[in-house]
Amino acid sequence: MFEFLLKGGFFIWPIVFCSVLMIAIVFERAHCFHRARNKIPNFLEQVKLLVVDNKENEAEKFCRKTPGPVAKILGTGIHLRKRPEKDIEKNLSRIGSREIKKLDKNLRPLGIIGHITPLLGLLGTVTGMIKCFVKIQELGGRVDASVLAGGIAEALITTAAGMTVAIPAIIFYHYFEGRVDNTYAQMKDAGEELLEWLHIKNTGIAKEKRSPGEDVEYGI
Repeated sequence: MFEFLLKGGFFIWPIVFCSVLMIAIVFERAHCFHRARNKIPNFLEQVKLLVVDNKENEAEKFCRKTPGPVAKILGTGIHLRKRPEKDIEKNLSRIGSREIKKLDKNLRPLGIIGHITPLLGLLGTVTGMIKCFVKIQELGGRVDASVLAGGIAEALITTAAGMTVAIPAIIFYHYFEGRVDNTYAQMKDAGEELLEWLHIKNTGIAKEKRSPGEDVEYGI
């Protein structure tokens, strides 16, 4: 294998480096998304029941024990439940942006690898073909296939290596981007649902406390 790579010329080594970096990023991101995944079935329903039953402290503890950004959003919102709704929304937005940045980490380098490795392979192809034509010129056009084999091999090896690294890099990049978008949507829905639960709960309490015939308006 090492001898095969040596035939790829200089540009095979940046491609090899990119392949090692790609593998490291893929494993690191896969581990990160595995930890961020909510493994508790009907998690939102359980939190909702606790909140509606006036068991906010239990709901907050439940969220803090549960891994993942969705649980963190809900736990933060429940912790800030006594603050004004706009203040809660602002904090949830800030926490959500922070969690998305964590999930988005290292995805840009993965995308860059997917774009530059075919170019490195193409560059290796060009240099390999240049070597072939230089040989032809040096020998005055009197050449056979064995003389050109080295340059052609370098051209084909770098092209194949570049595509071999680029294809999985682009696949994993878009897969992880999809996971980020899906997690963002879940966080957004969870935050909106929590605000709705708190609003309904607080509205219900307020209606119970108001005196008969008293007209009260409730803003969202």
